[in-house]
Amino acid sequence: MSNRTLIFIGFVLLAILATAVVGFQVDLYAIPLLTGVFAIYLASLYVYKILTRKVKSADMAEVAADIRKSADTYLRRQISTILLIMPIMAIVLWWFMGWQEAMAFVVGVITSLSAAFIGMSISVRTNVHTADMAEDSFASSFRMAVWGGGVMGLIVTGFSLLVLTILYLIFKEPTVLVGFGVGGSLAALFAQIGGGIFTKSADVGADLVGKVEEHIPEDDPRNAAVIADLVGDNVGDCAGRGADLFQTFSDDIITGTVVAATLLATYGPNVIFIPLLLQSVGVIASAVGILVTRQWTKDMEPTKVFNLSMAISSVLAVIGALLVSRAVMGDLTIGIAAMLGVATMLIAAFTTRYFAGTNMPPVRHIAMASKRGAALTMLTGISYGLRSPLFGLVAIIASIVIAFVVSEGMLFAIVAVNIGTDLLMALIMASDAFGPIVDNAAGIAKMGKGSKKVSQALSHLDAVGNTLKATTKSYAMASGTVTAFVLFATFFAITRNTVLDLITPYAIGFIFIGISLPFLMSSIVIGSTAKTAELMVEEVRLQFKKNPLILKGKAKPDYAYCVDIATKNALREMILPRVIAFALPIIVGFTFGAASLGALLIGAVSSAGILGAFFNNTGTAFDNAKKMIEEDPALQGSHAHDAAVVGDTFGDPLKDVAGPSLLIFMKLIGMTSLLIAPLLTNKVF
Repeated sequence: MSNRTLIFIGFVLLAILATAVVGFQVDLYAIPLLTGVFAIYLASLYVYKILTRKVKSADMAEVAADIRKSADTYLRRQISTILLIMPIMAIVLWWFMGWQEAMAFVVGVITSLSAAFIGMSISVRTNVHTADMAEDSFASSFRMAVWGGGVMGLIVTGFSLLVLTILYLIFKEPTVLVGFGVGGSLAALFAQIGGGIFTKSADVGADLVGKVEEHIPEDDPRNAAVIADLVGDNVGDCAGRGADLFQTFSDDIITGTVVAATLLATYGPNVIFIPLLLQSVGVIASAVGILVTRQWTKDMEPTKVFNLSMAISSVLAVIGALLVSRAVMGDLTIGIAAMLGVATMLIAAFTTRYFAGTNMPPVRHIAMASKRGAALTMLTGISYGLRSPLFGLVAIIASIVIAFVVSEGMLFAIVAVNIGTDLLMALIMASDAFGPIVDNAAGIAKMGKGSKKVSQALSHLDAVGNTLKATTKSYAMASGTVTAFVLFATFFAITRNTVLDLITPYAIGFIFIGISLPFLMSSIVIGSTAKTAELMVEEVRLQFKKNPLILKGKAKPDYAYCVDIATKNALREMILPRVIAFALPIIVGFTFGAASLGALLIGAVSSAGILGAFFNNTGTAFDNAKKMIEEDPALQGSHAHDAAVVGDTFGDPLKDVAGPSLLIFMKLIGMTSLLIAPLLTNKVF
């Protein structure tokens, strides 16, 4: 089936959706069901195209096989760990909440893990094809990477939409779906923290010994940590981010459905389907965006291609949201709120591209500071990072306030803003997975003795991929902050706590405790990364010392042992953050009551939203400053290069471990609080 045919199908489905919603010619639940099936079908077509192609280069195929085997081993161990804990938590939920919530929880865990596993498995098979096809043409290599990323984006959103619709049709009770959200959040916490610790410990270990101490290039086959580094890109940025965005996408449907259930008397039974319909619009619009992501002219830059697809998807999503609002609610209020959500995401992307983008003033200043030592590199980067969260936060608050005013104080309008931030989720996830695919492809080409033409093409794609990964993190953080805001607003609505008593010390005390929690979580995950990286550094040094032939390129290092170090420590270190995020709201809620838990949520969400954006922007700016230094051949191996690498290794755990972990933390603590909200009392303390 040609790309033009697929694009045509996407537009036809969008037209059918609009006609069905406007005319109410079909049951509304059929639309999200069909949309979920369409997303999975389109992903399956991409999988077929990827898996049926033969790799020409035997050397590249061998390197790719090592990456694929190690990634599968890690993910299977991670899934086994989660599945051991899942029954215990399900029994607890069954005891306190009922079998429906426990069942939804189990389905949430399994669905999230399945989507992440499938998406990552295809990504680690796409990387070698991307490298191999670069010999034929830049355009075909680019398109292959887009297909691989598209699988992740479509599977994550398609699975969520399909399974949540089925669960609602079975139970007919929106609050039961909260269990699904908790399950997805649990899987995301494991996947993102474990994957983040894995990838950044390997990355830091490889860079500190390879680049700083031995002055060998990135992705050099002599570095024992290089395979672990390439594997980490997949388990962190593909599986981890996939589970993270699955959680966000699902949580927004769930909270939207819970709030919509309170409006049945006013707007009729169809209002309950608005969250599912809006997300259906987003999935179809994103699918069209993925389909048009190709070089339409020979000299069209990949960045412009992604910008074009983003613009097309945004327009389609906004039109669809306005149609849904007009048809179901009788006015455009909800559609306007969703449009504000889309605008919030675009502003968040612009902010990140300014503070962390290559050739932007902050990154240029950090690169210049690197010529004067590592201390000034760190100070300059942190100074820009500290100011970066403000602009995105103002955009989020402005969108929420405008929606609240336009809707005359309707909580559902804020929910619509939240869902609006998800309308491009499949396309965003596709562009995010594009990053590790081309990063892996560049490493495979270098280790697999690819030609100079291949290396140049993949180096260009890798630079584009880094920008896209940074943008995705900003999207995720902005969306997650709005999600968390809606979560605790919904929590207060369920518990009927509309006013906090600030005269007594209890509310203020729990707000401050909540503010401190993201700092504690960040400390734990960054410390875990540092401990694992220390072990990685020692192992790489030891292998160089024991066998000098490795540095001379006459002996092969033991890649598998470095992968094992990262795997064991990542799985062990992610347990404590999970316990804190899940157990703390339960303890506070049942011990001190709903008001105290609500105050804790306010502090935790406020702190995490700002701190997470700081981590993301600062870490990405350090990374891009290092790349600017490396683009100048005269600075290779210089003190400026060493300082920039130190800045990058410092920033890596911030942007890829701490930032994403806080995003998941604030959503998991919110979903857990929402789950137990009906059981809580309104005691003062």
